Amino acid sequence: MKICVPVEVNKGLESKPYGHFGSAPMFVVYDLEKNEITELSNNDLHHEHGKCQPLKALQGNIVDAVIVGGIGQGAIMKLNDMGVKVYKSQGETIKENLDLYKENKLQEFPSNHTCSHDGCGHH
Repeated sequence: MKICVPVEVNKGLESKPYGHFGSAPMFVVYDLEKNEITELSNNDLHHEHGKCQPLKALQGNIVDAVIVGGIGQGAIMKLNDMGVKVYKSQGETIKENLDLYKENKLQEFPSNHTCSHDGCGHH
């Protein structure tokens, strides 16, 4: 199982989840089975608002879940269509969020969620 977390700076499991999927400079992908961390640059960073292409952003890498502070409806729908579940970040670090995920304590974003940009860190 691979879990993707958008970040501004990669500090491994101590990284802070970024406020918005599409504008995150990079992604940290944590493989639960292998206990490995991979860093991916956001290949879709300068997309037009509302036109986020998650598969392009993730460089074609397939993940099982995304944990993020904020995300637009289009990106959620595209990720869900790829079989990727999208969860709202609640912990301060990737490690805290992974622990919450393992305990089934993270809330999944509904596919009709709209990002109002209030408090989601979208730039």
